[in-house]
Amino acid sequence: MTRHKGYALLCAVVALVVALSAAIYAAAAADHGPGPRTGSALAAPAAPPGGAGSAAPASTGVWVGTWGTAPVGGEPGTETTGMAGRTVRNVVHTSVGGTSARVTLSNLYGTRPLTVTHATLAVAAGRHGPATAPGTLRRLTFGGAATVTVPPGGQTVSDPVPVAVPYDSDVVVSTYTPASSGPVTYHPHARQTSYVADGEHTEDESGTAYTGTTAHWRYLTALDVLGPEADGTVVALGDSITDGVTATADADRRWPDVLADRLRTAARSGADTPRYGVVNEGISGNRVLADDPRRGASGLHRFARDVLGRTNVKAVVVDLGVNDILRDPGRADPDAIVAGLRTLVDRAHAHGIKVVGSTLTPFHGHRGYSTAREDVRRRINDAIREGGVFDTVVDFDKALRDPYDPRSLRPEYDSGDHLHPSDLGYRTMAQALDLEDLADLADLKGSAVRT
Repeated sequence: MTRHKGYALLCAVVALVVALSAAIYAAAAADHGPGPRTGSALAAPAAPPGGAGSAAPASTGVWVGTWGTAPVGGEPGTETTGMAGRTVRNVVHTSVGGTSARVTLSNLYGTRPLTVTHATLAVAAGRHGPATAPGTLRRLTFGGAATVTVPPGGQTVSDPVPVAVPYDSDVVVSTYTPASSGPVTYHPHARQTSYVADGEHTEDESGTAYTGTTAHWRYLTALDVLGPEADGTVVALGDSITDGVTATADADRRWPDVLADRLRTAARSGADTPRYGVVNEGISGNRVLADDPRRGASGLHRFARDVLGRTNVKAVVVDLGVNDILRDPGRADPDAIVAGLRTLVDRAHAHGIKVVGSTLTPFHGHRGYSTAREDVRRRINDAIREGGVFDTVVDFDKALRDPYDPRSLRPEYDSGDHLHPSDLGYRTMAQALDLEDLADLADLKGSAVRT
């Protein structure tokens, strides 16, 4: 009897250990994003069908955003035919690597259902061109099916696929749509060349079918990876200065790109700094308070989508307000703009996300400059520097301004339009940000949090 009791106890202990191990693995592999996502983040990825690559070992780690962009509107000229009968091959650049990947496709601005019958993901063969690296092409599925239909205003997340995605590399995501969904949901000013082919060519590894080029990202709004390289995601929420409209195309020189480089370098050196993927949610012309049909929803209206809806977000850097000043036909209200920024912080805090806020950079010499607008900019910056708005501040104004004329950008940091930085200016912005300021909100223990 005693022997049977001992055997039963041993079996119970073994069963408990197995259950705990499974729970730990599931927690490690789970999507830590704050918002609901369609698709299965926890299902073990199946071997890709056909000749689209072979399965890799199961991954561990956490899901993080390695790239992302904000949908801005419906692409002009696509209202009738959309991308019907064509394959779009989006090229995006990773901030961190992983061993599994998934994508988000958006039909936010479509007027009819978006049907995608074929979709693939692959590591690019190089920094330029539509070719894929040998052995990396994977077919994408959605809830186990090759075809997915996204309703107007909706989005979908693919099932994970096992693939080694390197950091600081290009990834191509190809989608074929046989019918029009109306206006194509897109992000202009990508500063990255993507490609288009007539017909279905999602599995074309050579890229020879992709004879069309575009400066837009279409449908694709996020690329997430699962792996041990990062513990979370930092979102850059801003306007054209964050979007990087004057950065050298196909060179990844926007300030969030340089921030990703700094974070990786710090991690490799063993520095006690956050390990984050970086997601750029800049929209050219974007404002804190007002929507614009051509420039997307305001920061207030898109915060839930572009920050809270991203995967495993730990921190957000907010650089918004210049367009509230420049695009106001009268004299913008600095108190209203600051109040809007405080609202963003409150929403972030409700989800445990830390907020780094930036001062507004100079624009003397730009066609929209006036002494009244400069006064509004200065008053907003004074409020930001005094505290009580953000958890911590990065002083982009101080980093870029001309010491002999603080109303203006320093000449070497000016792209030439007296508003947007040069490549060197973008690099200087990223270097001005203290990486330790991106630490998880929980690490502050309440001492430095805005009250």
